[in-house]
Amino acid sequence: MSSARKMVMVVFNEAMDDEVMDVIEGCGAKNYTKIAGTFGRGTRSGTHLGNDIWPGQNNILLVACEDAQADKLLACIATLREKLGHEGVKAFVWRLESVT
Repeated sequence: MSSARKMVMVVFNEAMDDEVMDVIEGCGAKNYTKIAGTFGRGTRSGTHLGNDIWPGQNNILLVACEDAQADKLLACIATLREKLGHEGVKAFVWRLESVT
């Protein structure tokens, strides 16, 4: 069983990919899964469905990590949100039951 205890999911507008990746790497996250080209709707970020009516897409990063690393990632994302005006990037965290 892995030592990872939390999963951090970062959802962000594809236009912010470079900024988000810089922040993630700057916070010490070396391992992640990136899902590009996702669709969705947010209260502040609007609708992104990748079509002519609702252009744009989102990307998702999943980072399985220890509690302390999750806290650090959340702080880094909060700083980025302040810089970008709270629009287009959001982080979620949940406890991992098991990792195999």
